[in-house]
Amino acid sequence: MIIVCQKCDSRLQVDEARMPPRPFVIRCPKCQSSVDSGFASPASEQAAVSGSPSSEVPRFEQPNPAPLFQLQGHVPEPPPAVSPDRLAELLTGLINQPAAGRKSYARPSWDPRKVLVCVPEEYRESVARSLAANAYQVFVADDSRQAVDRMRENLLDIVLLDPRFDPVEQGSIFVTREVNILRPAQRRRLFFVLLSPSMRTMDAHAAFLNNVNAIINVSEIAELPSLLEHRLRDYNELYKDFNNTLGVHAL
Repeated sequence: MIIVCQKCDSRLQVDEARMPPRPFVIRCPKCQSSVDSGFASPASEQAAVSGSPSSEVPRFEQPNPAPLFQLQGHVPEPPPAVSPDRLAELLTGLINQPAAGRKSYARPSWDPRKVLVCVPEEYRESVARSLAANAYQVFVADDSRQAVDRMRENLLDIVLLDPRFDPVEQGSIFVTREVNILRPAQRRRLFFVLLSPSMRTMDAHAAFLNNVNAIINVSEIAELPSLLEHRLRDYNELYKDFNNTLGVHAL
């Protein structure tokens, strides 16, 4: 039986064999509020089976994607102005360039990598700050619902996941599921990184077994930007010809 906390929307699974015959009250392990058992909604039970993070939430509820993280006191510099004559010159050169000579491998400087951070609260701030300071556009998820809503926009380049993310709502399972259900073309355009407390950094075999693109041990969080850049460079080199053929830029 699935019971949903009316205060924080946590889903609580109760063993039906141990349930009393009458309605009862339990305490939510996430927000510590009292939850009346009532009756489990069929939609709740179906959600628990299908693995969707939505249970008792109405279908018309607005999505709540992970918010954008910004460094305190940091004001982005506006892009340099381009004169109309210079713009016309650039466009003319692009049009007249032979098709075989066009390159799309390099990522445009005006398009920062978009990364979703799904890690425990204890080092969430430090990870977001280090990435934002290295020109990443960072979205930080507080729970699985924010993570999934942001991922379903299909605008991300990188997802960083710690298996201990939102343990009450099984956040790691939901984030991994969203990655696994992507179509191959979408999956190739998403770099999935596991931040592990136990596995070795850049262990290719462990990354293969866990269906991720890279593994970084949490003890090396301070080196996260450089490690990520190094692994992304290898990944882009692997798909260089493929990306050029499709006319898409590198991650």
